[in-house]
Amino acid sequence: MTGPAFRPSTAERSRRPVLALGAALMLVLTGCGLNSDPLATGGGASTPDGSVTVGSADFPESQIIAEIYAGALRSEGIEADTEPGIGAREAYIGALQDGSIDAVPDYTGNLLTYFDPEATATGEEEILQELPETMPPGLSVLEPSPAQNKDSIVVTRQTADEHGLRSLEDLAPLCADMTFAGAPEFQERSYGLDGLASVYGCEPASFQPINDAGGPLTVDALTSGDADAADIFTTTPAIVEEDLVVLEDPRSNFAAQQVIPLVSPQRLPDGAEEVLDGVSEKLSTEDLLELNQEISGDQAISAQQAAEGWLADNGYRVG
Repeated sequence: MTGPAFRPSTAERSRRPVLALGAALMLVLTGCGLNSDPLATGGGASTPDGSVTVGSADFPESQIIAEIYAGALRSEGIEADTEPGIGAREAYIGALQDGSIDAVPDYTGNLLTYFDPEATATGEEEILQELPETMPPGLSVLEPSPAQNKDSIVVTRQTADEHGLRSLEDLAPLCADMTFAGAPEFQERSYGLDGLASVYGCEPASFQPINDAGGPLTVDALTSGDADAADIFTTTPAIVEEDLVVLEDPRSNFAAQQVIPLVSPQRLPDGAEEVLDGVSEKLSTEDLLELNQEISGDQAISAQQAAEGWLADNGYRVG
């Protein structure tokens, strides 16, 4: 990041010949490898040193994916380490921009609206078309994964079977007699109650706000019968553990959230982008569900152990 424009004084201009000679000598020394800093930036560019630092947001799924990225890079002979739990999007994007990290997993829909709050795209292709155009200098995205962690309307298996529910279109005629549960902001977000009403004509009889981001309390409201449907993220382990049914969203009310590597390409060594693209090709939503299950509960393993299991299962060398 460059600072404000600087205008030299007359005295400083008089010293320019000497400074120029000094600068030339420094270039020679730098070319010989003296005091070089591979992460030093100059106008937004830097020189890759052959290693990659992969960061993550401060939640378990992001940490698992970061460990998968780093492990895949090491499997292909590229030195890599991780910087887990950096924080919210503002924090890890700042770390990318200042050179603290070189890559981080993110999600397409949320990333688009972060860089362009006015964006309205919700479909996979629309988001992928618009996203690169929003990137600030020095950042880019690589190939997206089929794996997604997005909002979804979920019902119990009993409710789905009783009413023949597979999609939100099937649910719409029943909404007027149902109670929905979800985070308080679901009442205000464009994809929330307003989105369901405008896109599907689904207007629930009542809404139960639960402040745990689709977590255990929301799941309990659904499974106990206090709610008939709930807004739960698609990679929540309880979906498998409680045999819940995620209703399809054919009209893309909820924005696509494909896992995608966000990188500083000028700092990636040769071959790193291809490795990360290869991970994206193999990673699935079902994988994320399984990985999240592995790091939760009484028999939980670490994010690194879960990542190593996925890598071994997908043909990468571990250890």
